[in-house]
Amino acid sequence: MADLEELSREIILDHYRSPRNRGELESPPAHRVEGFNPLCGDEVVISLIVEDGKLADLKIGGSGCSISQSSASLMSSAVKGKTVDEVHQLIHTFKGMMSIHEAKLDKDGEVEEPEEINLDNLGELAALQGVVKFPVRIKCATLSWNALSQGLEEVAAGV
Repeated sequence: MADLEELSREIILDHYRSPRNRGELESPPAHRVEGFNPLCGDEVVISLIVEDGKLADLKIGGSGCSISQSSASLMSSAVKGKTVDEVHQLIHTFKGMMSIHEAKLDKDGEVEEPEEINLDNLGELAALQGVVKFPVRIKCATLSWNALSQGLEEVAAGV
């Protein structure tokens, strides 16, 4: 178990020290969206291009803690080139992993257990699963994912 935690730590630090897809695309044609976490000051800027139903390109900017910035880097690597539907599914899966301890009430007031997350489908993104042990850091890990989701919604709405 310690080896797995060490590997996760190394993946997070690698993406923090050498972020993937860093920069900004020219806007337009890229759509630009910003995310900010007022609790700790993390910020992310995502510029993305959606063409023919695919996330053709995206770049990540911003500043913040190692969790927020490595999560943004990991996210950019995982979603670039995928269809918008695949990206939405990955966002849903990742956010499910980040809320693994949350139980919800269904419409009848019964406790609804969170859906099982297959970590094998997440690849390197699974390195961030340890963040759930520190609830205050979950917002750091999901910041870029929420911004990406917002950006995709804006693109779809023609904003």
